[in-house]
Amino acid sequence: MKKTCGAAVLAGVLILTACGGGSPSSETSGGLIPVEVGVIPIVDVAPIYLGVDQGFFEDEGLELTLTQAQGGAAIVPAVTSGQMEFGFSNVTSMVVGRSKGLPLKMIAPGGSSTGDVDADFASVMTLPDSGIAEIADLAGKKVGVNTLNNISDSTVSEAVKQAGGDYESIQFVEMAFPDMVAQLDNGTVDAIAAVEPFVTIAEASGAVPVFSNYAEPIDDLTVAVYFSSDTFVQENPETVEKFARAMAASHEYAEQNPDRVREILPTYTTLKPEVIEQLTLPRYPGEVNSASVEEVLRISMDRGLVEEEPDMDALLPAAR
Repeated sequence: MKKTCGAAVLAGVLILTACGGGSPSSETSGGLIPVEVGVIPIVDVAPIYLGVDQGFFEDEGLELTLTQAQGGAAIVPAVTSGQMEFGFSNVTSMVVGRSKGLPLKMIAPGGSSTGDVDADFASVMTLPDSGIAEIADLAGKKVGVNTLNNISDSTVSEAVKQAGGDYESIQFVEMAFPDMVAQLDNGTVDAIAAVEPFVTIAEASGAVPVFSNYAEPIDDLTVAVYFSSDTFVQENPETVEKFARAMAASHEYAEQNPDRVREILPTYTTLKPEVIEQLTLPRYPGEVNSASVEEVLRISMDRGLVEEEPDMDALLPAAR
């Protein structure tokens, strides 16, 4: 049975309930278990919207409320405090959060790098006359990232390090993804670490790619995950397993039906059709690549983002 989720939602809205509803402590009138999931209005989360639309979560006995937020800064505390049952965030934030004592547990994969440095949903972009032609050329340059001390700047600096460049001389400048193209054009920065749809938007404005910072420094990088809290996982193991199975089915469907991924995007983003048609989609894997998360940990410790190694067994998904 299909259940279509909401209409288009503005990306600038901090939090907005998209579909479903209810308390996790009781079943709905239809006998479904209501759970709330914090998501971000980006391409990476298309599978969960498809999963609702295709009835994969309903088949598992779950009724989802998809609540949009601007980023993990709002989602993580909502999950750890019990306001939401699950959330979406990048793996660096998960590693750093667990190292600081937050009770975070990965449940299912989110988007993954395509593995192609020339065709990925993340790309370091620059202007044609910038003098930046190779990865090592970023040494000493100003690079725009959406968040300092997180997945973008750490992967960029690691790629420059691996290319033999002076990675410590890079100056990272924090700016919102929608502002990056303008900041690149006016010379505030020499390059930007963008993700789709802003890669496609930057190319349309004349920017050129240097490399993908998600594909180059780490093999088969799991970029983001769906997570929960230790308490919820321990107290609701069956619900967690149901959610994980439904996400696996949703990712498999998205991988096999990229056209349906593009079709679902206007229902929860404000992306224009011409951008949706051209953008590069992430891979939607069936499981978290634990080796890539361990590599994220190594880089995070090398950059000083993590002072004490977290319990990775507690953080990584349970074997299924």
